[in-house]
Amino acid sequence: MSAMDGALLQVRGLRKWFGGLQAVDGVDLSVRPGEARAIIGPNGAGKTTLFNLISGHLRPNAGQVLFQGRDITGRPPHAIVHAGIGRAFQITSIFSRLSVFESVQMALLAKQKRTMSFFRPRARLVVDQTTAILEAVGLGEQAKMPAGAISHGDQRALELAISLAANPTLLMLDEPTAGMSPWETGRTMEMIRRIAREQGITLLFCEHDMEVVFGTADRITVMHQGRVLAEGTTNEIRQNTAVQEVYLGSDEQ
Repeated sequence: MSAMDGALLQVRGLRKWFGGLQAVDGVDLSVRPGEARAIIGPNGAGKTTLFNLISGHLRPNAGQVLFQGRDITGRPPHAIVHAGIGRAFQITSIFSRLSVFESVQMALLAKQKRTMSFFRPRARLVVDQTTAILEAVGLGEQAKMPAGAISHGDQRALELAISLAANPTLLMLDEPTAGMSPWETGRTMEMIRRIAREQGITLLFCEHDMEVVFGTADRITVMHQGRVLAEGTTNEIRQNTAVQEVYLGSDEQ
């Protein structure tokens, strides 16, 4: 597999089935350092299952996941986070009663394995790091607000901030603009591209909004019925007849 040489993330022959349903069927994927890779496909194509397999939320029935040359297949999510893979989910999963600041502070302490410190006087604990992350995602002014009281778009930004607290080398984003207005979508993707560029983070993201995909991705992998249908640059995917037939030309977004 010479095409995978130098890859940050390598997925080889990954399979996952649920009863008689083959959700992921022999997927190969290679993501290089610094790349922005989009995974697209119709609903049910296997995108989220693939993400869950890579991030440790599901164990594969077959295949292998390598990160920075190390086998992380089937390792638990916390171990994969510590290995350098961060993930933000399609559905926001914040602690609504914590403040915005405390949410990121807690994530930083967890990364440093100091979670019990959160319950001690914490005025000086990772304050500068927490503030810097919140400023980077545009939440500096909302730091004292309860996480559950900020807008949907800001909650997605908070999830991104929590993911960044783990200092990831690879950041996985599952539908990062889901439920956002066009203005929020533009602001969010501009922020994600800026942070990835400034911090040298590789992006792997699922997205239904084709404007977001074509405006962000360096390369695109198209899934259909659990398999990789096509892979290439944005122009190659735009011109791919098979992709147009099963996804881009369909009414399903």
